[in-house]
Formats: sequence, structure tokens, C-alpha cells
Amino acid sequence: MKYIVFISALLGAVLLYLLSHASTNTAASGNYYTLLLVLNGALAVALIVMISMQLWRLFRQMRAHVMGSRLTLRLLGAFALMAIIPGVIVYAVSVNFLTRSIESWFNVKVEAALEGGLRLGQSALDIMLSDIEEKAESMAVSLAFQPSNSHLSVLNDLREKSGVEDAVLLTLQGRILAFSSNNPATFLPELPSIPQLRQARQHVYGTIEPIPDKGLYLRVLAPIVMPDLAGETRILQLLQPVPKSLSTTAESVQDVYQDYQELSLSRESLKEVFALTLTLVLMLAMLSAVSIAFVLSRRLSAPLGVLAEGTRAIARGDYGTMLPVHGKDELGILVQSFNSMTRQLGDATLAAERNRARVEAARGYLATILAHLSSGVLALDDRAQLRTCNMAASNILGVNLSNFLEQPFQQLGQTHVALEAWVELILAHCGDDDTGEWQEELELVTAQGKRILLVRGTRLPQTADSGFLIVFDDVTAMVQAQRDAAWGEVARRLAHEIKNPLTPIQLSAERLEHKLAAKLETDDADMLRRATNTIVTQVAAMKTMVNEFSEYARAPALNLSELALNGLINDVLALYEPADIQLEVSLTEGLPSVMGDATMLRQVLHNLLQNAQDALEGRQDGVIHIITTAETEMVKLEVRDNGTGFPLEILSRAFEPYMTSKRHGTGLGLAIVKKIIEEHKGHIHIENLAEGGASITVTLPAKTKRVE
Repeated sequence: MKYIVFISALLGAVLLYLLSHASTNTAASGNYYTLLLVLNGALAVALIVMISMQLWRLFRQMRAHVMGSRLTLRLLGAFALMAIIPGVIVYAVSVNFLTRSIESWFNVKVEAALEGGLRLGQSALDIMLSDIEEKAESMAVSLAFQPSNSHLSVLNDLREKSGVEDAVLLTLQGRILAFSSNNPATFLPELPSIPQLRQARQHVYGTIEPIPDKGLYLRVLAPIVMPDLAGETRILQLLQPVPKSLSTTAESVQDVYQDYQELSLSRESLKEVFALTLTLVLMLAMLSAVSIAFVLSRRLSAPLGVLAEGTRAIARGDYGTMLPVHGKDELGILVQSFNSMTRQLGDATLAAERNRARVEAARGYLATILAHLSSGVLALDDRAQLRTCNMAASNILGVNLSNFLEQPFQQLGQTHVALEAWVELILAHCGDDDTGEWQEELELVTAQGKRILLVRGTRLPQTADSGFLIVFDDVTAMVQAQRDAAWGEVARRLAHEIKNPLTPIQLSAERLEHKLAAKLETDDADMLRRATNTIVTQVAAMKTMVNEFSEYARAPALNLSELALNGLINDVLALYEPADIQLEVSLTEGLPSVMGDATMLRQVLHNLLQNAQDALEGRQDGVIHIITTAETEMVKLEVRDNGTGFPLEILSRAFEPYMTSKRHGTGLGLAIVKKIIEEHKGHIHIENLAEGGASITVTLPAKTKRVE
């Protein structure tokens, strides 16, 4: 926009210069006038298009309610009126002045004076030419009666007497016969043309003509008729220069008169040219003024638009944008104050963000700690609504506690009946006025069996976030470990105390039978035999029990080697062909190998399969599923059956010694299995299936190398 305005102003100045030049030299300016007219017309059209686009853009901004657009329109109108009104007045005065001035150039007196001066100069030249013609006639008569051989001397005398500059005697063909000149530097005369010679045959011929590089000359040709018998006609030429002052004045008057005649003929066209030029100048000036008005109005309204944009940025929360300052006036000071306010708001917001980041970091740190705690953590408000919980709490209870956030804690007990006693215990302590800590141990019966929870609680400080903090742990495994340790100690002592006297008791009973059976009567001997058999049978049973106790109490000595679990399972399954039970085997190919004791792992497989068979006793549709899968750095073995499952009172204590629902057996099988799996750094888990039956899952660490 600025460059277009500058170019239009420059072209307007050039056009004004050419206009002033055209008033003095119309011929010179006419060669370029058409081109200048086209260029300035194109510039005017370009300015009109540009102004129209700017007006359309301003109209769209006004429809879009852009801040500062209406002020821009008002400023544009004011600036345009300030430029157009004086311009129109000056244009009207200038057109009238030019019209009257051009008419004054062609006054009748001026034309008469120019014609009189032209006639005066012509009369002077005609008088001089007549004088030369008379001299030429006189000299021709004198030369006609002179012999040919004396023509040169006579011609020279006659020239000197008449005061002529050059005299030449010529034939009709233009051949020089004699030549005389008062200029010693002249060697050849200026000869006439053939047509001039032809005109001079019958009478005297005179003319005024310019000679290149010499000026204006009077040329006179007179015929000389020789009276001799030959009668040959000769031509006398006289050349006389016109005085310098007279020739210059005559030429000036002639040129001015010609220019005047040209101007007189182009009077109307000159008016049109001046009017059109003035119109173009005015149009370019007006369009340039409107363009400048656009620039100035936008420049003046720009700070308001900048302030509006800055206000919107602050409303969006962007405090980093600094507005450009336009000048040092009041608007510039306002923009500077706005920038200062923005910086202060930005600093305050940054400080608030830093504080919020610290709070979020502390909250995230606390949340991370809570998420990785093995203990369940609950936070209740003063109205006993659940405010916060961690993942461990949901895992321990087997309930997604996030569904109960911001709800009364009592609703958890109403939704899950198994947790009702636990919820009532917590609510009872939260309702007490005592603000001290409390601790309770509670046993829950869930679908996974009995679980022992150690619950601790305290009241939070009286602040805006006051309430109660509850921390609880699942100590079932710890209690189980204590029981396992106690049973191991009992087993070791019983095995030591009972095993030693069993063999002497058995031998003593057999000796009694051997010594006394032959000496007693038949009835007494039979009674002795039955008593002895009873003693021997019970001693054998006690030995079996003692051996199992010994095996349970003894820490197994592992002989670890790399094993393919799928191959070991296939070897064990080859020994089982149950009649009424269907075996379904799903072994994952490419299962990673494990490091284990083959003998002990076979014992584990035998025990799991035997337990599954015992659970399916008496069923016609019994199915045992053996499944192996690979997980992240672990190998999983799962044995399922569709039997009756574990009773709930046994499910949570299935790995304790003598916990069994079978009519036979000691109840040490699963306890020994668990001990073997733990020695292999693995885990074992039992559960009842929703569709019926039970599942025992064994997880062992895998080697990185896979075996087929």
C-alpha cells in the first residue's frame, strides 16, 4: 500500500512537469503524450481497484465486528473529504483559468503584429533582390558587347563597381566561363540548379535562398544574348549575402508566425489536452489522497485493534504476547501500559503455575507411594464418604473401590455383603469421639475363602481436608506362614519322638504272637492274632504318617537342571488312564524351559492330578484340563476340573497340614506341593471356578531360551 502511494505521487509529479513542458513545446510533448496518458490511466485504474479492495475488506471487517474498523471508516471519510473538497475547487478554478489563458494566446492584435512583421521583413528582402536584379541586367548588357576573351576582366570590374560579392558567367549547361569574388578564400562559386538555369534563358530570375553553412543569400540569374553570328546565350549569376541581422530577424519572425499558426490550428485540441491532463493529475492526486487516507486511518486505528487482540489473548490465558508500540503518543503509552499489565499478569500466572506444579508433584508423589504400597489405604471425610483409595485396597478386598468414591462408605457394605462386618467396624471407630489410633484384626469370608485383615485407623487433623485415614493389610499369608512354621516344628518333633518306638512295638507284638500262639487255645490264639495284626497295622499306619511328617518338615534338597515342562507333563500323563475321566491337554508350543528338580516336579504333578481325580470321583462327565502358557519371564501350569470345588472353609487354608475333605489321606499333599513350588521360586494359587469345579495354577520362573 505504501509503495503504490509513493509510485502514484512520483508519476503525478512527472505528469505535472510534462504538462508545463507541453505548454511551451507541443510538438516535443506530443510524441510521448499518448504513452503517458495510457500509463497514468493504468495507474488510476490500479488505484481504483486497490481502493475498492480496501473498502470491501473494511466492509467485511465491519460485518465481522473487528475492533477499530468503524473508527478506520470515520477517519478515512474525514481524510478523504479534506483532500477531495479543496481538490475539486482547485480543479474548477484551474480549468477556467486555462481556458481563458489559451483564448488570450490567440488575440487578433498578436496575429496582426506577427503578420506585419513578416511582411516588413519580406519587403526589405524584395527591395534588395530588385536592386540586385537591376545590377544583373546592367552587367549583362555590358558583357554582351564585350569579346569573349575579355569577359573575366570586365566581369571583375563590373562586380567591384556594383558591390556584389560573387559574379559568375555560365553557359546554359552550367559550365563556368568566368568567376569573380571579393572573398579570396572562395575558389568555386555556388552554382544554380538546372531548373533555375532554364528559367533564366528568357528573363531575369531572382530568389532568396539559404546556403548551407553560409546563411541566407540573394541569387539573381540574367541572360546575356551575344550579338555575334553564333548567337549563343550565356547566364550571369550574382550572389549577394543578406545582412546577418536582417536574416536572423526574418527567420525568427517566420518561425514564430509558423508556430502561431500551428497553435491556432490546434487551439481546441490544446484545450482538450490541458483539460484531460489536469483531470488525470487531479484524479491521481485524489486517489493518492484516498490511499494515503487509508494508510493513515489504519495506522491511527491499529493500536485499538492491537489492544483488542491483546485483550482476547489475555482472555484465552496467553500472557506471553507483547503488543507492538506505535509511536510515543497517548495510544503508544496506553499500549505500553497494557504490555506492563500483561507482564505482571504473566508473572503472577507463572508463580501460580509453579505453585500448582509443586502441589501436583506432591500429590503425584503421594499417589505413587500409595499406588505401590502393599497395604490398602482409604481416606474418609467427616461425613463418612469415601474420598480416596489406592489400588492395593481394591486388590485386597476384591472390589473396585473407585466406583464408590464420593459416596457414603456404608454403601460398600450394602453392595457387598461379605464386607459388611468390615465396613461396620470402620464406621464404628469413625463415629467415636476418640481421636487416637486404633487397630483391629478381622476375619472375612469371601468367594476366595477366609481372609484375615489387620485394620488400623486414625483421625486426620481438623483442616479443610479433615476426616479419617484407614490402613489395612491382608495378613492371611503371614498367618499361614506362621502356621506352616509351627506345623513344620511339630512335624519334626513328632517324627523324632514317634518313629523310634514304633519298630520295637511292632517287633514285640510279632514275638508275642510267635511265642504264645502255639501255647494258647484256638480261641485265645485267634484273639492274640487279631490283636497282633491290629498292632502291626496301626504301627505301619503310624510309620506312614511319620514319614509324611518327615517329608513335610524336611527342607527338600533340590537337584536343579534345565527341564522342558511340556515333556515332563507328557511323561506323567502316560501313567494316567482314568476310565470315566476325560483328559484335555493344551500345551503351548515353544514353551520356555524351567530350572527345576524333575523328581519333585513329578511329585507335584502326581499330587495335582490325583486331587483332580479324587474331586471327580463318582461323576460320569468328569473332565480334567491341563494347560500350559508362557507369560513375561514366567511359565504357567493350570490344572482344572469340573468337580465340586473346594469348600469355602477349606479354600483359604488348603495349604495347611491336615486340611482335607477326603475320607482318606493325611491332608499333607497340597502343603508339600506348596513347599516344593516355593523352593523352586514359584507360586501356587487355588480358586473355585464360576462354572463349577476348581483350578490350581502353578507359576515357575522361565529361562530366556525356549525349547520345543
